[in-house]
Amino acid sequence: MPPSSGCDATTGMLASDEMNCQPSSNTQEIVVDDGLSIRGGLQILLLLLLLPLIGAVVAGLPLAPYLKFPPTTRPTVHPEFSWIAFLIVAIIPIGTITPFLKQLLRERLTCPASIPSVRDFPWWGSAALVFTGAIWCMAWSSLPLLSEVRRFSFTPLWLGYIAVVNALTWQRSGYSLLSDRPRFLAWLFVLSAAVWWYFEYLNRFVNNWYYQGIENYSPFEYFLTATFPFSTVLPAVLSTYFLLWTYPRLWWGIHATWPLNPARPRLWGGVAFIFGVAGLLGIAIFPQQLYPLVWVAPLILITAAQAVTKRSTVFFSLVRGDWRPVWLAAMAGIICGFFWEMWNWGSYPRWVYSVPGVQRFHLFEMPLLGYTGYLPFGVECLAVSHLYLFRQEPHG
Repeated sequence: MPPSSGCDATTGMLASDEMNCQPSSNTQEIVVDDGLSIRGGLQILLLLLLLPLIGAVVAGLPLAPYLKFPPTTRPTVHPEFSWIAFLIVAIIPIGTITPFLKQLLRERLTCPASIPSVRDFPWWGSAALVFTGAIWCMAWSSLPLLSEVRRFSFTPLWLGYIAVVNALTWQRSGYSLLSDRPRFLAWLFVLSAAVWWYFEYLNRFVNNWYYQGIENYSPFEYFLTATFPFSTVLPAVLSTYFLLWTYPRLWWGIHATWPLNPARPRLWGGVAFIFGVAGLLGIAIFPQQLYPLVWVAPLILITAAQAVTKRSTVFFSLVRGDWRPVWLAAMAGIICGFFWEMWNWGSYPRWVYSVPGVQRFHLFEMPLLGYTGYLPFGVECLAVSHLYLFRQEPHG
């Protein structure tokens, strides 16, 4: 559990207005550490797994290809680039991000000075920085001597990233997951592997990416080789999330604005739950049109289930207009997304994208518009960690 004083690991760093690492009176409300019961969590897991299969049955598709494990995806021919599809997919993320950026710019002059580092950069952070640089060079090397090292370089790259980010957080706040909550961080690795295998499962329905360089792997070899890098996803996003809390300029102005407090939260939670169910059904029925819901529907389903059962969610702080947890989790997702795509670009094996209608304007292998999927994915990482790793008890 997070410490009861100082920097709160659950709500984020430096939550008080004075920016002195002391929690304010309502800090614990920002992201309450209760998810669903074990039974409720298992029920949500079953829904997440079964709904796409039910959608496949409705669409008259055979189930056998979706039940193969480990799930693998082959190159698929999708509709060519379309400006109409591009603009339709772009309009929601652009419309969502713009008000936040305007608010941050409007309040930039009132933001307190940047928080000075409270400690020197730790030796283990320096060692991780050197280690990451060395692995990066080997990952992108074309030397035959390093071919075997290159195959397994992605996991060490991300272990180095996680250590460096935790070192920066520790330097700026005196707190980090690695130094203060190593057990929680270790469980994030376990949960992360399961979470990303789930997204590989969802990709079987939409075929938006596939892997090159795994053709000669046996199923067990592929499962083992893939599970290790998959396990670094949540630790990377959550570590980045906590680091971003130490930069007030990234969130000043959105900590007390736009309260979202519907009069009948359980009713709206039920509506959202239906939308999440429909989304997971829809990606199997209309994969060419509804593929963006791969990144949104699971988040809606999880948080709606929490809301309906009167438990707090990652959106709980919006009741009083505090958008920091959601905003910073989204930013953590897109920052990690940039590094994922950059390191994938020169690595081998690697993934390649095939996205209907928007396959243009690439940054590395990713179509530029595809980076917007990392915004809800960052929030999803926070939501999943709450659901399955934090203390579970009813709210209210």
